[in-house]
Amino acid sequence: MRKPSLVALCLAAGLQTAQAASVQVTVLARDGKPLPDAVVVLEPAAGQPMPALQPTSPTITQEKMQFHPAVSVVPEGSRVKFANLDRWDHHVRGGAAGLVASGTYGFELRLAGRVQGQNPPSAEVTLDKAGPVQLGCHLHGSMRGFVYVSPSPWATKTSDTGVATLAEVPEGAMRLRVWHPDQLVDQAAITVQVQAVTALNVPTQVQPRKARRVQFESGSTY
Repeated sequence: MRKPSLVALCLAAGLQTAQAASVQVTVLARDGKPLPDAVVVLEPAAGQPMPALQPTSPTITQEKMQFHPAVSVVPEGSRVKFANLDRWDHHVRGGAAGLVASGTYGFELRLAGRVQGQNPPSAEVTLDKAGPVQLGCHLHGSMRGFVYVSPSPWATKTSDTGVATLAEVPEGAMRLRVWHPDQLVDQAAITVQVQAVTALNVPTQVQPRKARRVQFESGSTY
């Protein structure tokens, strides 16, 4: 029988001694109110290895001239499906989000309008580079959505109450990043000490824009 290697033994020992924690992060807007749809990412502190990611296959829909969900969080390598539920044509334009576009992403998909009784037209794209991606539509300039591609398995977005909960986080030093579609500048990562149960409040300078009323091609508004 083969004896386990020293590396395997060390990894096994580390898994046995590492404690899984639950981290709750409350993100606040500039006015002190809860900030929904803020992306919260925890990364190992410098020098610590990043666990392997498990890509996902989410679906983002276009309906009533909006992307649903407006903000998605996926691990690197995920294959995202876009589906058009409206009766009219849409584009899906993807590009780097932020004031200074890095050109990391650049894709365009054309989706025909849905025909009643048939499956909605759809297309897929693999997102394999970390960072925020802004979504738009060439045909309807008011449409706006975002996908945050995370390099870490510990990433999610805040709820309507501004709270994000991350489970199975290893205890110890971690770096915390917060990103929001309406931020004007990137917020620097902070180092936090994760314990068995950790609750954090993170203030930001983000003031979310007000939702705009959208006019459909039929003339109604939403």
